[in-house]
Amino acid sequence: MANRQLPPWAEQIRSTYLRGEASVFLLYGNVFDLILHEGKLLPLPDFLAGVLLAKKDIIVQFNPSSGVKFRKKDKTTPHADQLVAAKDTEEMLTQLERLLRTTDGIGVIGDYAEMMAPSGDNSFLTEADRRAVVTLHRWSLDRSFENSDNVVLLVTEQITQLSSKIVSNPRMAAVQVPLPDDHERSAIIRLLEPDATARDIERLVSKSAGLKTVQIRGILAPGEDAEEDFAERYELIREVLGQAPDALKRAKKLTRMTSGMTREQVLTYLKGEGLDVDTHVESDGRYEEVVALLNTRKREILEKETFGLVEFVDPDHDFSAVGGLDEVKRELMQIAHNIREGNRRRVPMGLLFTGPMGTGKTFVAEAFAKSSGLTAIKLKNFRSRWVGATEGNLEKILDVVKAIGSVLVIIDEGDRAFGAGGGGETDGGTSSRVIARIKEFMSDTSNRGRVLFVLMTNRPDKLDIDIKRAGRLDRKIPFFYSQDPEDVEPVVMAQLRRHKVTHDIEFPRDRSAVSARLVGYSNADVEAVVLAANDLAEEADESATAAHFTAALDDYLPARDAKMLEYMELLAAFESSSRSLLPKRYADIDVDQLQERLRVLRGQIG
Repeated sequence: MANRQLPPWAEQIRSTYLRGEASVFLLYGNVFDLILHEGKLLPLPDFLAGVLLAKKDIIVQFNPSSGVKFRKKDKTTPHADQLVAAKDTEEMLTQLERLLRTTDGIGVIGDYAEMMAPSGDNSFLTEADRRAVVTLHRWSLDRSFENSDNVVLLVTEQITQLSSKIVSNPRMAAVQVPLPDDHERSAIIRLLEPDATARDIERLVSKSAGLKTVQIRGILAPGEDAEEDFAERYELIREVLGQAPDALKRAKKLTRMTSGMTREQVLTYLKGEGLDVDTHVESDGRYEEVVALLNTRKREILEKETFGLVEFVDPDHDFSAVGGLDEVKRELMQIAHNIREGNRRRVPMGLLFTGPMGTGKTFVAEAFAKSSGLTAIKLKNFRSRWVGATEGNLEKILDVVKAIGSVLVIIDEGDRAFGAGGGGETDGGTSSRVIARIKEFMSDTSNRGRVLFVLMTNRPDKLDIDIKRAGRLDRKIPFFYSQDPEDVEPVVMAQLRRHKVTHDIEFPRDRSAVSARLVGYSNADVEAVVLAANDLAEEADESATAAHFTAALDDYLPARDAKMLEYMELLAAFESSSRSLLPKRYADIDVDQLQERLRVLRGQIG
C-alpha cells in the first residue's frame, strides 16, 4: 500500500494490513466525500484505487447495482470476463473469491456493503443475503488471503446497517472515515481560496466545522451556472451593493457563491445576514460575505443532514436580558470562558437545569448561548420521533456534533428524553439503544471542553439516575421562583428593557405596589404582568406606572398547584451541586428535613 502523506484513517488501514492483523476492512462514516491528496480533491473510490491500493497489480471495484469493473488489470488477469459478466451479488462474490484464491496482489473495493450483507434477524434475511454474509465472513478468516497479499475494503456509510456477524468479527478491522478536522479544512480552504489571508482562513475553518469537504467546496467554489442565470444574479447583487467600493469585485465573488439560489434567497443572504454592503471591505474583512453565507448554508445543510432532529439555536437575547440569578450567570460565564480558553479540564461534561416551569431555564440556556459566543444546537424529542429509524442516524448526528466543536447541546424536557424505565420496548428496543448511545457519548471524556450538554427538566426525580451521575451531568443548577421583592425587581426591569416598555417604575420606591406583590410568581408570570401593565398604559397614552401594575395584578390570575410547585422547588434544592446557588430559605436547610418534606409531598401529589 502507498504511504504518501495519508490521512490518519488511511494510515490506520495501511499499518494494520502491514502488521498482518487484518486483510478485510470495513470503511464507514464519511464515505461519500472528497479526499484531499497532493493538491487534488478525489472521491473516496478514486483515492482508494489510485493512492491507497496503488501498488496492487489488480484493483477491482464492485457493488450490487453496477456490478464489477476493473480499476487496474493486465492481459493475464484470470477470470476477468466472468467477473465483469456477473449479474447478481452472489455470482459476483463467487467469482471474486475464485480470483482471490488463485491470484496474488489484488485490491478489492466493495461499495454499499450494507446492501450485500444487511443487518437484521437471520430468519428475515433471504437465502442470498445469508450466503453473502457467510462468504464475506469467511474471507476474513481465510489465511490464504493474507499469504496472497490481497486486501478487501468494504465500504458503507452506516456500519449499523451491516450484518452484526460481520461487524463483530475480530478479524475484520472497522475503520471510520471522519469528517474533516481543523487541519484538513484549513488545507481544503487554502486550496479553494488561495487569495485568503491567514486570518480569513482561520475564520472560515471555524465556521465550516461539521461540514464535509464536498459541502465546503459547494459553498466556496460551486459549479458553473448557465450564462443567463449568472448574469441575472450578478445584476441583482450589483444593484444591492450600489456604489460601495469594490462593488464589482465583490459582486462577482458573491454571484459565484450564490449559485443555485433564487432571487429571494439571494436578497435574504445579502440583507438578512446583516452585511454592510455600502462599506469598503479591506484585507482581513473582505471575506465577511463569505463567512455569513457559509454560516447560513452550514445551518441549512446540517439541519437537513441530521433529519430535522437538530436545530441551531440563534437567540435574540443575552445575559443582559436576564434579571437576577447573578450566581448562576457568573458560573455559566466562567464555564464558557474555560471552553474558549481551552481549559478543558475545568469544564464540566454537562449541566442539569432544574426547577419549576416558568423559572427561566430555557431563557437562561439561550442567553448562555448568546453571551458565551458558543455554537448552540437543540436536540429535539428523539424518543418519540426516532421510532422506525436506525441507530446509524444517531451516529451521523453525533459525528456532526463532535466535528462542530465548542458547542452547547441543549435538551429540553429531559425527563421525557431520559425518563427512568420508560420507552424502548414498543419499538423493538430502538429508543433504549438510542438513549444508551447518547449516554455513552455524554460520558466520553474526549468531548470534555468541546461538547457541553445542557439538560433541562422540572422533574429530575423522573430522570434515569444513570444520566445524573458524575461524568455526565457534573453540575446541577437550580432555578426558583422569586423569594422576596429584591429578587423580583431585576426580573421586572429586565422585562421592561426587553419589551422596550416606556415606564416610570423605580425601586425601592414602587416595591410595595409592584415587586412585593410579584413574590412567588414565575418569570413567565412576571412577563405577562409587565405586558398587561404596558397595554393599560398604552390605552391611556401614558408611561407604565405603579398604578398600571396594580390594575394588571388585580386582574391577573396565575395558574397554581401549590404543592406541586413546592415539590419541584424542593427537588431543585435537593439536586443542586452548590449551596451558593440556593436562595436563603433553602441554603441552610438540613438534608434530612428536605428529604422528609419531599417524601410527604410525594405521597400527597401521587
